[in-house]
Amino acid sequence: MTNLEMLPNAEDTASAPQIPLVVALNGTLIRGNLLLESIILLVKRSLPTIFLLPVWLMGGKAAFKEEIARRVSLNLSGLPFNLPFIEHLRRQKARGVRLILATGTHETLARKVADELGLFDDVLAAGNGNNLTGAQKLAALQRRFGATGFDYAGNGPEDCLIWRAARHATVVDAPRRLVAWAGQNADVEHVFPRQRSPLALYLRALRVHQWLKNILLFVPLITALRFSDFAALTDLLIGFFAFSFCASSVYVVNDIIDIADDRLHPNKRNRPFASGALPITHGIAMVPLLLVASGVLCLFLPWQFAAILGVYYVATVAYTFGLKRMEAIDIVTLALLYTTRIFAGGAAAHLPISIWLLTFSIFLFLSLAIAKRYTELILMRKNGRQKSSGRGYRVSDLPMLRAMGVGTGYAAAVVLAVYLDTPHVRAAYTEPALLWVFVPILVLWLTRIWIKTGRAEMHDDPLIFAARDRVSLTFAVLCGAVIGLAL
Repeated sequence: MTNLEMLPNAEDTASAPQIPLVVALNGTLIRGNLLLESIILLVKRSLPTIFLLPVWLMGGKAAFKEEIARRVSLNLSGLPFNLPFIEHLRRQKARGVRLILATGTHETLARKVADELGLFDDVLAAGNGNNLTGAQKLAALQRRFGATGFDYAGNGPEDCLIWRAARHATVVDAPRRLVAWAGQNADVEHVFPRQRSPLALYLRALRVHQWLKNILLFVPLITALRFSDFAALTDLLIGFFAFSFCASSVYVVNDIIDIADDRLHPNKRNRPFASGALPITHGIAMVPLLLVASGVLCLFLPWQFAAILGVYYVATVAYTFGLKRMEAIDIVTLALLYTTRIFAGGAAAHLPISIWLLTFSIFLFLSLAIAKRYTELILMRKNGRQKSSGRGYRVSDLPMLRAMGVGTGYAAAVVLAVYLDTPHVRAAYTEPALLWVFVPILVLWLTRIWIKTGRAEMHDDPLIFAARDRVSLTFAVLCGAVIGLAL
């Protein structure tokens, strides 16, 4: 971020040490909103609490913040501070300028942030019935420092009143229209321009790369050997995007709910919401838009597809709010969510799902789900931690997880081997014996997956790893060729 600072004149320099610089917190000092994050943490801990929020709000904003602060204590580790602006504050502090943190955030949190940075001479925050935003904040500042006896740094529309009254204004991470307004209505001394949120950030928040997993919808088409069925292909393409939009809405919810845990994770802390690159409010707005888009696409598909997608959505929300913190239950849920995609594909194109495909899928995806958890624990161990944040596993569970993962993977290979000897396969292919090549290919692939996992060379999601891994793709092409020869 570029710091476009205007040089002060001699008169300003002489008076600067006597004039304090008052700094807002949310959106200015940090790229985030501590009240919103506190609410999210509270709802994550107890979902029914969401129904109490309107009741507390009826008592006024100050009382609402008091209720939240009494029940939640945020972990400030990894908080996305605005580092260029903080460097500016350090320079001002070195010049002798008094720094005052003034925020509508409850005083317990505001003082924790101030203590974390060690920059501020005093803290003015919400509490004791005082909301301390907008006009209330301006009145408090004028009572303490006089009508124009302070400089002010902020970023939002609620700061306009204060900018206009302050001696000098500092505009931080504000929209262009607000920067333009401040330039016309206040004495702007410094501007820290907002870093634009490029399209790539929103695509990252949607986890578009995870859409690769939704190719599983096409598995029933492959097992039914209906490659030239244009109508089925069309339905599956519509189902693919309906499923992808629905899944992305859950990914966004998951990243918002897990924002505090993600900041403690070596990789997940770089996610758009955890890093502060995207505001949480943008994510909250994205969720209903994605669900509406998914619902519209479902109108073109059989009702059974919509029903399965609804079950998937409920299960993923339950997973986000609690199931993923329960060891064993979480990996079984993940395996079932993978398998749900296959059922959805069958429903979209009116294709049957055999008990063999169901059994094979559950064992295979259970192995991959365990590999996912194993990878997280390996990363935790490398960073000197003994427990995965937000999960029910410990580093000491690694040997057991590896045994279960390898075992369930090879069980899938056994199911495949038995299935290839069934009358259905012998009737569907002219050369069914060629299909036995699938068994050693699957065993080789699973062995490779688990060797990579044990060496900490695995992606967070094994399916995404497979979609990018040349060896895995070679195996897939070989399997396709074998099917063609066997037909």
